[in-house]
Amino acid sequence: MSGDVPANPEPRQAVVKASGRARRARLMPAPDTDPDPRPPVLREEGGVAPESGNAKAARSENDDRLRQDRPPHW
Repeated sequence: MSGDVPANPEPRQAVVKASGRARRARLMPAPDTDPDPRPPVLREEGGVAPESGNAKAARSENDDRLRQDRPPHW
């Protein structure tokens, strides 16, 4: 077996070449993944994660403080 041939002949992600002479390509999302994740929580706005419908029922007494604390490197 040579090291150049992958064990799985089916590619995990498709690579689409850009038009023109530019050496650019776009990597397509992997199968069974979410290409559009939720946006990150902005620390400039307090770092409070947006609440979902059932989030209040699962909260503990420290959750509000933990959601507002900033890490030491901020």
